[in-house]
Amino acid sequence: MGSVRVPSTARNEGDYEDKDWPDFACGAGASVINIICTFPAYKVMFRQQIEALKLNKAVKQLLREGIPNIYRGVIPPLLQRGTSLSIMFGAYHKFQRILSRSFPSTGTGVVNASAAMLAGTAEAMLTPFERVQILLSHRDYNEKFSNTAHVFKVIRTQYCFKEYYRGLTPILMRNGPSNVLFFGLRGRIKEVLPEAKTQVGNTVNDFLSGAVLGACLSTLFYPVNVAKNHMQKQLGGEFTGFFRTLQIVYTVRGRRVRNMYYGLPLNFSRALVSWGIINCSYELLKKLIIVVRT
Repeated sequence: MGSVRVPSTARNEGDYEDKDWPDFACGAGASVINIICTFPAYKVMFRQQIEALKLNKAVKQLLREGIPNIYRGVIPPLLQRGTSLSIMFGAYHKFQRILSRSFPSTGTGVVNASAAMLAGTAEAMLTPFERVQILLSHRDYNEKFSNTAHVFKVIRTQYCFKEYYRGLTPILMRNGPSNVLFFGLRGRIKEVLPEAKTQVGNTVNDFLSGAVLGACLSTLFYPVNVAKNHMQKQLGGEFTGFFRTLQIVYTVRGRRVRNMYYGLPLNFSRALVSWGIINCSYELLKKLIIVVRT
């Protein structure tokens, strides 16, 4: 992809490619950097998705509840997204190596798509963290739950195990296909950008390719996430299926497709920044590991 390499570490890149842990570690590190930077925007967007609020009203509502509440619920995404991106990048490259060695005659495109789908499915194991994050982000539960551990305890003691995995179907529908598109297109997008002559230029290209792709995928799967959030904001009671939930939300919002996209402008902007940070942080952390291991 025309990336700039550090000459002194070139001999170690082959060793890196045979290791599993660097991809897992770099994915987790990129996630932590991203979440700290973008969590406040997520809280505003979540309010828009759930309550169909205008941007300025959602911001004012959040500020009225106090600055400490802005980072309320940040622990679950740190744990969930940190582990999720670790699995996303790490498991993808792990499955990629396993499949390419097990089926050497299979085309690269098929191997990569299969590895991405498997990695996305593996990420779904972390649904309980995403579930808890939604409950902590919803203002109806501000007084009910004090922290992440409290939510896990209440679900464990007062509800069934299945409650942890409410909303699993849309997560599976989102994770696998979005991974296939992300890993299949991020290199191609970077290739159409002006070739980087410096390390800074290479990092900028990593940011831009991740930003454009992440924002587009986030928009594509936005209605899926709206339905997922509505499924996961419920605690107890009937387990409503994904398509039924989508139909209910569509009806409540006046049967207008446009109303299914409340919060989209902020989501698009946040995804631009978020996936730009993730992609370039991941690549920078990979290079850092290579330098340290020299």
